[in-house]
Amino acid sequence: MSSQPRSRWRSAAPARPEWRDILLGFLGGTLGIGVLAWLALQSSVPLLIASFGASCVLLFAAHNAPLAQPRNVIGGHVLTTFIGLAAINLLGDSLWVCALATGLGIAAMQALRVVHPPAGGNPLMITLAGMHSWTFLVTPVLAGAIILVMIAWLLHRLRRHPVRWPVYWY
Repeated sequence: MSSQPRSRWRSAAPARPEWRDILLGFLGGTLGIGVLAWLALQSSVPLLIASFGASCVLLFAAHNAPLAQPRNVIGGHVLTTFIGLAAINLLGDSLWVCALATGLGIAAMQALRVVHPPAGGNPLMITLAGMHSWTFLVTPVLAGAIILVMIAWLLHRLRRHPVRWPVYWY
């Protein structure tokens, strides 16, 4: 073993979570996306977007992080989707609009204290896909985000040793 001190840039990786926490991540991600997919099939209403997969990572594997709180998940998704839809409807669907909408989404989430990294992809998705319909704001975005938060709340309550989640609501 080397006696040289570790560089400040080379530190050990975080400890592996306990198996029950890993199982919660698996169950939460599977149940969250599974329920959204099932509801989408039953109702013929689209409820899935790619950024919800990343939201599940925060909700079920990093639940204590400020970025994983209900106000951040719901507020971040709704806010950035609104900005993306406004940008494409007012300015068109160029790559510059895509960049501008993404930057505005990030700044708005910061200003309103609802930063949720997965939501940062929503303006990008909207402008690249050429989505113009305001209904996208309600389904899948608002409905899906609320359903994921409800599933997270339920799973965190059903744990053998429930965790304090959400850490805050507002």
